[in-house]
Order: sequence, then C-alpha cells, then structure tokens
Amino acid sequence: MEAIEPYLTFSGNAAEAMSFYASALKGEIVMSQTYGESPMESKPEDAGKIMHAVLKAGPLMIMVSDANDQFPVQHGNSVSLSLNFTDEKTIEETFLALSEGANITMPLQDTFWGAKFGMLTDKFGMAWMFNHDKEQQEN
Repeated sequence: MEAIEPYLTFSGNAAEAMSFYASALKGEIVMSQTYGESPMESKPEDAGKIMHAVLKAGPLMIMVSDANDQFPVQHGNSVSLSLNFTDEKTIEETFLALSEGANITMPLQDTFWGAKFGMLTDKFGMAWMFNHDKEQQEN
C-alpha cells in the first residue's frame, strides 16, 4: 500500500472546489470528467457535474466528484484532511489560502506537543488539519 488518498464528494460545486484547492495547495487538476462527458447514463441536469476529477500537489492526490440522486452527499464531522508540512512558511501560506471563506476552528499556533497546528472547515464544508512538527531542542 502506498498512501491513503482522500475522495471528496460535493453537492454540485466540485469544479469550483477543485479550482480553489489547486490554487490554495499550489497543485494542478490532472484529470476531470463530467457526467455528460462519460459514456454512462445520467440525467440531463447532471451533465455538467463532475463525475471524477484528480488534483495533484506534490505527493498529495485528492479525488473528487459531485453527488447525484443515487448517492447524495451527507456532510459530517467524522473525517478531516490532515496536511503535514516540513516548514513553517508553507504551513502558514497554505492555512491562509484555505482560510478564504472558512470557519477557523483552531487558529494556526504553536502547541504544547511541539508542533505548529491549526484546523478549519473550508467554504465547501471540508474539515482540514494543518501540522508542522518542530525540531525538538535538547535540554
């Protein structure tokens, strides 16, 4: 097994979310197909919705789709996307970028466990965690 890859489902705004995430995470959308572009049968109102799309940002890969009547979206708070960073500059830039229109549930801050950490729920309803483990100083 290589990695767990998040698959996010949206209620018709997956294309907008992917564009936002590509910008905020400094990545690129490497594949995107609507229901209308696919050979599978779909309702006319679903033709412009994303059936499957892939975003790559370095080693990170996020896949998305828009829900349809057969599999409606149900947002919850049981899953968060946790991003781990190797430097403080990048964690701060990414937190700021994903904060646009977000509900910041824990501002980015130094923690008692030796990390810079923060949490937010973005404008699309997705929960994100940000972590940068700082080097421990010898006493």
